[in-house]
Amino acid sequence: MAYRTDLAMERNGKTTQKENLRGFPVRRSKEGEVCYVTIEAPQIGGGDDDEASLRRLITDELQKLLPPKGEILVAGLGNADMTPDALGPICADQVFATRHIKGAVAHEVGLGELRSVAVVKPGVLGTTGIETAELLRALVQKIHPVAVIAVDALAAGRLHRLCKTIQISTGGIAPGSGVRNDRPRLDEETIGAPVIGLGVPTVVDAATLCEDLCSGEVEGAGTMMVTPRGIDSLVSRAAGLLALAINCAANDSIDPETYEQLMLA
Repeated sequence: MAYRTDLAMERNGKTTQKENLRGFPVRRSKEGEVCYVTIEAPQIGGGDDDEASLRRLITDELQKLLPPKGEILVAGLGNADMTPDALGPICADQVFATRHIKGAVAHEVGLGELRSVAVVKPGVLGTTGIETAELLRALVQKIHPVAVIAVDALAAGRLHRLCKTIQISTGGIAPGSGVRNDRPRLDEETIGAPVIGLGVPTVVDAATLCEDLCSGEVEGAGTMMVTPRGIDSLVSRAAGLLALAINCAANDSIDPETYEQLMLA
């Protein structure tokens, strides 16, 4: 039985490099020209020291992929009204947008050297009637970012990876692919700018779970998805972690504590 998964580490036949960085297992794999970085974290947001180290690790990996200069567009993908799918929108709410802070005003408030960051929550096709790829392509043509960071909830093939894995990819992201709700892929070819995919798995397909736990299929399981009981707090913590990592990757001259104060202001 084929796994329904968005995680490169769970797909067969992929060469993987393993290392330990800042205290966390990191796996690197490649599918064609697309590179994947998978970070395994026993508890996302589980403690001050661990969370700070994990945030720095995600920031490090994002900075390796981002061009050194130029505007960045952050897209929080997903349905804000469905908790397991709300990772992207909740993360976007905590990313510090700076594109509108310019000129004398920027220098007056001490933000004159900030890199330009724009943030968008494109919603989902069922509520907007517009494909996310169409919206982002139009936006890219207007503001010309050097890179797009697309944040989305992912599907895992194994229960123990739910909300305990962070995946970063250089080849964009395919919204809904892990739950067989395929939408147009978001990558440089479809939207006109390089896309860095950033996500955390929040659901596992019930049929895949039955195969994993029971070594067999269960009738009707293929129509259901499974998510942890505490998904509300798990998604909230993961979104906050990713947002802070993005903020620091875009503008590392501002410390994390200042970012938190700016977002509360």
